[in-house]
Amino acid sequence: MKQLGPLDSAFINLENNTTPQHVGGLGIYDPSTAPNGTVRFKSVLDNFETRFQAMPIFRTRLVRVPGQIDRPYWVVDQNFDVEFHLRHIALPEPGDWRQLWIQVARLHSRSLDLSRPLWEAYVIEGLDNLPDIPKGAFAIYTKMHHSLVDGAGGQGFMTAIHDLEPNPRPSSATAETMIVDRQPSATELLSRAVVNRVKNTVSLSTGFLKKAREMAEYRRSVKKGEIPSASIHAPRTRFNEMVGPHRVADAAVFSLDDFKAIKNAAGVTLNDVAVSVVGGGLRKYLQYYNELPETSLAAGIPIDMRTRRAATEENNQIASMVAPIHTDIGDPMERLKAVHESMNIAKQSNATNPMVDSLKIAGVFSPVLSQAVARFYVRNKLSKRLPVSICGVITNVAGPNFAMYSAGAKLIRNYGLGLLTPGSGLFHSIYSFDGMVTLTVLGDRDQMPDPEFYRQCLETAFVETKAAALGSPQRAAAKPNVRKAKAVVNKKSTTPANKKRTTTSKRTAGKKAAAKA
Repeated sequence: MKQLGPLDSAFINLENNTTPQHVGGLGIYDPSTAPNGTVRFKSVLDNFETRFQAMPIFRTRLVRVPGQIDRPYWVVDQNFDVEFHLRHIALPEPGDWRQLWIQVARLHSRSLDLSRPLWEAYVIEGLDNLPDIPKGAFAIYTKMHHSLVDGAGGQGFMTAIHDLEPNPRPSSATAETMIVDRQPSATELLSRAVVNRVKNTVSLSTGFLKKAREMAEYRRSVKKGEIPSASIHAPRTRFNEMVGPHRVADAAVFSLDDFKAIKNAAGVTLNDVAVSVVGGGLRKYLQYYNELPETSLAAGIPIDMRTRRAATEENNQIASMVAPIHTDIGDPMERLKAVHESMNIAKQSNATNPMVDSLKIAGVFSPVLSQAVARFYVRNKLSKRLPVSICGVITNVAGPNFAMYSAGAKLIRNYGLGLLTPGSGLFHSIYSFDGMVTLTVLGDRDQMPDPEFYRQCLETAFVETKAAALGSPQRAAAKPNVRKAKAVVNKKSTTPANKKRTTTSKRTAGKKAAAKA
């Protein structure tokens, strides 16, 4: 039995019907590498079950303290049933790209059962018409509660269900004995809560005074010019409306070598290239709808704290910084240079900013208080009153640079899926793996009804950046396909509250103009 830390507990407290706090992934597999060239669902099921015997974290469930007066605990579920967590579905004909992502978005919209171990997986068949994907391929969509893993820690789940060769020898680790845990009694949980209350009161008092001193020192350093200010007053867009319960998703695939070539040519980082491409894609998307602000939008950038501070026992070791993504700059190279400079400033500032891990606040106090505040915050749309508006989140996770296999099938694509928060309806997940970079978009369905068009905007932004950095000719085919995109707002409107459907002719004319921009 292990109690959740403040940050892990924060994600439990922030859970609600419109913004469930789970992250996920979608892997696509080629079964031709498996014995006999096929993979049955039972093989995947057996692989999961065997692997998780050696990984208790994926067999633990939450145990709440009576009255929720203290943080909950992780306890190994003695009734763990892998068949509850791993399901089998198939796409109807024709089994194309949009059908796959519509299904994934629907699955990602649904909350996890918090009374069970906090993950689910779906084997998806019927992928008969995916571009550049071999016939017979299948997908595995997984989702895990953020209290269980963060972006970097989620690699543990990848390791859990994959091998480095299609037909490995049985590992001795899989034969590990099932860990025995016990269900704590209500009396024990309440007794622990009383002791923790005393400890937490002292800790909160000293922590508040320490934070106050750190904040005062930080402000003095900014005022003296010793560190740059991280203060950003970004404009609001349609993505700052309250988030609803439904999601959309889509993804683009790029060559890692192309990303590296742009990086080397411009003297920036891979993350700078990714952020600049997102900035260019958002610029094109909002420009089409006549909603592009004159000043730059800002994005939340998660930070892995494992290398920045002492290790903790929490599953989550992340913080977040805010940086402009320069949607106000049309020239790809100028935007890339500006992103590079802004990211450096944000890193310098947030290295000493005591508010960089302010998310912990949602997990420091008792769940009964934190959850009530979270519900009040969502119900009263208080995100509109925040001084800093981020258009969304951009996270970049480096995956392995070697082949991986699950039940003998080779992983040929991998896409990450994040989560949305109240007042921030867009999430970009960049994942590099085996020579590829995938950029996955998760959005609120009302705020982004046309994810395919936005994906095309991102692809066009990348082509333009590559052409500007390397001097390669632009490919007209990479521009957004204006005929397939769905437009649902009036071009004269600049606020989502005034959205109206437009005629087909107006939609096409507007998107042709956006494609040329």
